[in-house]
Amino acid sequence: MSRALIGVIGGSGLYTMEGLGNVREQVVETPFGAPSDAIVCGELHGVPVAFLARHGRGHRLIPSEVPYRANIHALRQLGVRYILSLSAVGSLREDVRPLDMLIPDQFIDLTRRRDSTFFGAGAVAHVSMADPVCPAVADCLARAFAHTQSEEPISLHRGGSYVCIEGPQFSSRAESHWYRSMGASVIGMTNMPEAKLAREAQIAYATLAMATDYDCWHPREAAVTADVAIANLQQNAARGQVIAAAAIRLLGTERPASPAHTALESGLITPLEAMPEQTAAAIEPLLAPAAPAEKLEA
Repeated sequence: MSRALIGVIGGSGLYTMEGLGNVREQVVETPFGAPSDAIVCGELHGVPVAFLARHGRGHRLIPSEVPYRANIHALRQLGVRYILSLSAVGSLREDVRPLDMLIPDQFIDLTRRRDSTFFGAGAVAHVSMADPVCPAVADCLARAFAHTQSEEPISLHRGGSYVCIEGPQFSSRAESHWYRSMGASVIGMTNMPEAKLAREAQIAYATLAMATDYDCWHPREAAVTADVAIANLQQNAARGQVIAAAAIRLLGTERPASPAHTALESGLITPLEAMPEQTAAAIEPLLAPAAPAEKLEA
């Protein structure tokens, strides 16, 4: 099986990872079913990378159908220790304009239909989600944005809450105003339970959220539609890939320690030997030690 240090999860409009060398597709079986698609493994700047199209190539899966547990488990089996999530979002703030980018540091989970944990069936764990985003990975994304600054009038915003709704429908105006009253910065449909599962899998996680619209709260802007959202995302897709590539170089060189890498040291309650055999087999890959900390050449 191929090995990777960094996983890139591409959202709407991002179905491939440009620039990968030595590319091969990896079909990974998990106790939680098949991932969204075959995982494309390769190297970028000498760093082993695994790319997964969250909705599948061709965009076949609505947000509620994405097999989040299988996706994260498969990446963990490949050795992934850092995840860069590239995600389309709606803006809930006037200053976060369409085509701007934001790196959230908090999530609000309003999903209802999704399996959000690897545990149960004889295994108990309670990981901390107080700070769901890895600050080191977020910092790499921010520095990558700065290093790839273009002439386009696009701003990067650090921090803020991503509210995740079930979808696939966009929100009502009343809901959009409610989310703003929570203090949320952006709205999307896919980063939960993805971030929760990444923490349970001891993978450091951060999101590059690419704003496509103002949802439907804005008094002067038209309410979001799918064609407008995708059109704006496609304008930002190439920039998002360049930023991800620069962040991969930084992460591959620095390999920062993250609280996520030891999340189960305090979070796991049930010893592996006390779990039912089938459950233990599913949980054991999540407990594998972190990759050696030697740094790669930039």
